[in-house]
Amino acid sequence: MDRLEIDNILKLNELKTEFEFEKASAIQGKLRWMVKDDSSLKPVRQHLISLIEKYEKKHWDSESNISDEQIKESDIAERIVSAESIFIQKRKELIKEKLKESNISQKDLAKILGHRPNYMSELINGVRPFSRDDIIVIHRLFDIEFNNLIPPFLKKEVTNHIKTTLGELKNNKVRIKIKDLETV
Repeated sequence: MDRLEIDNILKLNELKTEFEFEKASAIQGKLRWMVKDDSSLKPVRQHLISLIEKYEKKHWDSESNISDEQIKESDIAERIVSAESIFIQKRKELIKEKLKESNISQKDLAKILGHRPNYMSELINGVRPFSRDDIIVIHRLFDIEFNNLIPPFLKKEVTNHIKTTLGELKNNKVRIKIKDLETV
């Protein structure tokens, strides 16, 4: 379960990593304008702002305490979140283009997928992840390739497990570049 899933945000007391900080900042930015259409997101946004401020104060408040490792971790997190945002924006544009070509609205797509309109907006804008079924239906409806619908990013725990396990395996035929794990 992802700690920064929108349903989990209000349960969080703190952000623990630079990645969570960057991800929370990106979600908060999206929610800033989404709150205009869905006021139920306001407490989530306010809580995110509080978590972000608390993290900044704890980890970035004193220049003398900022390490090179912290800056490196921040840079990596920023690159990953930026790549995710670019992917989500491209996916959003592609889906909207297909909706227009098909002469159906986002509300119509929400009905097809069995979602309420505001929830559909959260999916399209990357605030919530699409379910496997949503992705399959969108793929079949609009003939959009899966690689344009499914983000190619792995959670840090998964990449750490893969690195460790590949290091332990004696099979030289199974390889993945470490840089691929850092950005996927």
